[in-house]
Amino acid sequence: MLRPTKPENERKRLSNLRRLAILDTDPEERFDRVTRLARRIFNVPIALVSIVDENRQWFKSCFGLPVSETERDVSFCGHAILGTDPFVVEDASQDPRFADNPLVEGDPYVRFYAGIPLVYDEDTVLGTLCIIDDKPREFSEEEINDLVDLAKMAESELRASHNAEIDELTKISNRRGFIKLADKALNYCKCGNYPYSLAFIDLDKFKVINDNFGHKEGDAALITFANLMYKSFRDMDVFARIGGDEFVIFMAGSTEVVAKTALNRFATVIDEYNSNSGKDYQLAFSYGLATGNAHSGSSVEALIDEADRRMYEKKRDT
Repeated sequence: MLRPTKPENERKRLSNLRRLAILDTDPEERFDRVTRLARRIFNVPIALVSIVDENRQWFKSCFGLPVSETERDVSFCGHAILGTDPFVVEDASQDPRFADNPLVEGDPYVRFYAGIPLVYDEDTVLGTLCIIDDKPREFSEEEINDLVDLAKMAESELRASHNAEIDELTKISNRRGFIKLADKALNYCKCGNYPYSLAFIDLDKFKVINDNFGHKEGDAALITFANLMYKSFRDMDVFARIGGDEFVIFMAGSTEVVAKTALNRFATVIDEYNSNSGKDYQLAFSYGLATGNAHSGSSVEALIDEADRRMYEKKRDT
């Protein structure tokens, strides 16, 4: 059996997947109608919207299988996401890549597989719309085109989720997206008895940048600041722009000391950027920090309010 390799942009792919916050969500009619159509049009027993996570493939929509996920190493979709072209296997039992795959040798006895990669954010593939049969079959060019058309519908639904929860300017989460993601992270910390920290960050003197250099340059400063956040913090950290010059970061598993260390490291990254940017202004920020543990009982909204208050207290006292 040939295990699928990982895409070259796997880190970015997984980061986009985390931002989308679609994993382990409930079934939705907008995806189910696509798989129902695929199953009916191609007369197959199985149709899936499959999302490939770090170590598993998880089914956002599933018709014909009694499970919600399988291991990534045995998945056909793990191979399909390595490119953007349709991935078709007409008889897996005769294909050396899959002949001894447990999904071929055992239930559901995959023989035919056709998967269309679901492209997200222009260059990352999050999963596939795929159809599966327990009998070998040929798949014509016309049929491939029909499946591609259905996959575009699933892609549109992914983008709709993305657009509702992503800040249009900086392309990081907005407040709605942050609450959704941070709430999951907070519940994880409470269930695992881990500490957590939330930082409320204000981009200092942003109005001065807008007034002196124009709103286009102000937008560029916000984009740069967001990009530096993306590079500075961990993949598991959740961050967002929730106001004009206001950002937040939720750090799962981070005590106050660890969170302050991360924020000081971010300040160093900002200083390095200022030294090399050639801009006539400097980026700088102020922050307030709220922390908790499994026994704190705080909500994400309450943590934002507390960190916001502490940030303004620090600004007032300086």
